[in-house]
Amino acid sequence: MDESEKRKTKSVKHKFPSELRFDLISKDWVVIATGRARRPETFKKEKRVKEEIPKKECPFCNIGKDEKPTLVLSNTIVLPNKYPAFTPHAELHKRVEGKFYQTVNAVGFHEVVVTRDHKKSLAQLSTAQVKEVMDAYHQRYLELKKEKFVHYVSIFHNHGKEAGASISHPHSQIITTPLVDTDLRKALANSGKYFIKTGKCIYCEMNIWERRVKKRVVFENEEFQVICPFASKAAFEMIISPKKHMAYFEDITENEKWQLADTFRQALHKLYKALADPSYNFYLHTAPCDARTCSYYHWHWTIVPKTATWAGFEIGTRIEISTIEPERAAEYLRKQ
Repeated sequence: MDESEKRKTKSVKHKFPSELRFDLISKDWVVIATGRARRPETFKKEKRVKEEIPKKECPFCNIGKDEKPTLVLSNTIVLPNKYPAFTPHAELHKRVEGKFYQTVNAVGFHEVVVTRDHKKSLAQLSTAQVKEVMDAYHQRYLELKKEKFVHYVSIFHNHGKEAGASISHPHSQIITTPLVDTDLRKALANSGKYFIKTGKCIYCEMNIWERRVKKRVVFENEEFQVICPFASKAAFEMIISPKKHMAYFEDITENEKWQLADTFRQALHKLYKALADPSYNFYLHTAPCDARTCSYYHWHWTIVPKTATWAGFEIGTRIEISTIEPERAAEYLRKQ
């Protein structure tokens, strides 16, 4: 091979349009489609669907006497969901249909965590106000985990119509379930295998590596870090993790809640500025409260902006496609 052919081969390799990246936790593959990559600032120009209901018609601004809050703080209130997906019950009934099917009644609790301001999202609140939301999450988690048939407490937030927010007034939701979802079970199993093999937490090891290379770190403070994960399943996806090993969210301290509030506010505000207030979901993954020992796990929050719509390939293969490298996304977010 002569010099011109070598240069051509090197150039072709350098410009290869896409790459598959492996998620070490889920064992899933994602596509980083650099061949149709977009500049970070182009996401900011996309049209956002804004459907705000008037304050006088907002159910969260006009909470009736029949709705008894489970927690009331200065700027945050927690109350049962009027239309719950899971409802409390004294028994867990199982039913089998034929040889193949089984059902269990959806026993659990479904609550909403509402901030009092009708318009301001978490990205626009102060650190103290976000801290109060973290307090609400934490206090309700501690109470709900004591209840019968509560094996997992899911805390999540939908912002914007594209993210599934049916009411524009900012609110989060807490749902307890008598089971552990498939994604978390896979993460628990794979992190458990890594711990048995190495004696170390896989999340801690990856977090240390991310702080060393720095190219995917968006923000960090004394206790927490924000990264765009190596195998991001969505453009501008972010993960908030404790720097020290922590398996159970309920074990968070008062100082750590302040640090988490600061981290959350920074991450969401950067996203708000970088993409002009996009729709997003965020959710907590923590070790279950079903009496099993999962000390090898590492709790974290995942923020997933709605930067793309699943089509046939993603639905059929469960392989997500992202049109921006996590490294470029992190660099852009850091500047906000």
